[in-house]
Amino acid sequence: MASVLIVDDAAFMRMMIKDILTKNDFEIVGEAANGQEAVEKFKELSPDIVTMDITMPEKDGIEALRDIKNIDPNAKVIMCSAMGQQAMVIDAIQSGAKDFIVKPFQADRVIEALQKVANS
Repeated sequence: MASVLIVDDAAFMRMMIKDILTKNDFEIVGEAANGQEAVEKFKELSPDIVTMDITMPEKDGIEALRDIKNIDPNAKVIMCSAMGQQAMVIDAIQSGAKDFIVKPFQADRVIEALQKVANS
């Protein structure tokens, strides 16, 4: 069972992802509401996968992604973006994100992305 850290500044978005993942045998080890917190939790929890929102206060998802990759070059991070954030998604992939999922989340797409990354 893969452990997941969920990062999103919106609590209801974290709940949605958590709900989808727990029903599909993923273990949620932590949550973070901004990029700074995400980096701290990553160090503390060493999750198998991180779902990372792109747009957040204090430190955005791309900065947090880069920090996490500096801590662990093999970290598996999946970006969560709203429609119309293509440029940021490309930036995130170039910075080492493994995949991305688009809001509003479709459960099957979320599971597919996480299973693919968990098994890579």
